[in-house]
Amino acid sequence: MSDLLDISTPTPGVALLTLNRPERLNALDVHLVAALTAALDDIASDRTCRVVVITGAGRAFCAGLDLEGYGDSERDETEGRTLAAFGRQQDIAHLTERINSLPQPVIAAVNGPAAGGGLALVCASDIRISAPEAVFAVSFITAGYSACDIGVSWLLPRIVGAGNAHELMLTGRRFDASHAQSIGLISRIVDSEDLLTEALRIAGEILNNPPVSVEMTKKGMWLALETPTLHAAIEFENRQQVITALTEDAAEATAAFLEKRAPTYRRR
Repeated sequence: MSDLLDISTPTPGVALLTLNRPERLNALDVHLVAALTAALDDIASDRTCRVVVITGAGRAFCAGLDLEGYGDSERDETEGRTLAAFGRQQDIAHLTERINSLPQPVIAAVNGPAAGGGLALVCASDIRISAPEAVFAVSFITAGYSACDIGVSWLLPRIVGAGNAHELMLTGRRFDASHAQSIGLISRIVDSEDLLTEALRIAGEILNNPPVSVEMTKKGMWLALETPTLHAAIEFENRQQVITALTEDAAEATAAFLEKRAPTYRRR
C-alpha cells in the first residue's frame, strides 16, 4: 500500500485511514487518490471491518486537489487534454461515491482544514466530528471552477439545508468548526488530542449493533434522501425490518440484552 495512506486497525472491526501527505496538507494527487480508492475497494468486501474512520496526518484533514500538480501529466500526452481531464475528474469524484456506497459506516475525524475535495470526503461520510482547529471551505469556485463538484452539490444541501449550502457554495468562504456544527455539517467538536479517541468511541457504539442492521440502516438513511414520498420510504423500511428481524444476529442482540452480556455477532 502507498506510503501516502496509512491503514491501521486501532480496535478489532475498525479500519483507520490516515491521509499521509502532511507537507502538502494531505492534498489529493493521483497517487493518494489511487491509494484511497484501492483501500476503500478492499474494505468494501472485508467482512471483518465494520466501521471506517478517516482522518489526516499533521495539521490538516485534506486541503483538496493539489494545485501544484496532480502528478499524471503523461495522461495528457496519451489521451489528449480533454479526455485526460475528464478521466481525472471521474477518478477523483469516484471517491465520494465509494465512501457513500460502502457497506460500513464512515466516520470523518476532521483534525484540521477540509477544503474542496477534502470537504467532499467529509460530506460523503456518515458521521462527522472535528477538532476546534478545523476549517471548512467549498473552495472550487474560488479557484475558478464551478462549486458543483465531486458530489458536493448533492450532499451539502442535504446535510446543512439548501439555504446554507447555496451561501457557502456561491461565496466559497472559509468557515470554522463552530459554524460547521451550528449548521449540522459536524455533530460535535472534540479537543484535537481526543479526536480519534472520540471517533473510536462512536465506532464502538456502532459495533454493539448487529452488522446487517448497521449496513441496512446506512443504506436506508441515504436512500431515504432520494425517496419521493413517505409511503415509498415506509414500504422500503418494512422490508428492512423483516429481513433484519429474521437474522440470527437479531436473536443474539435480544439474548445479550436480556442476559446483560456483550453480543457475539456472526452476520447471519
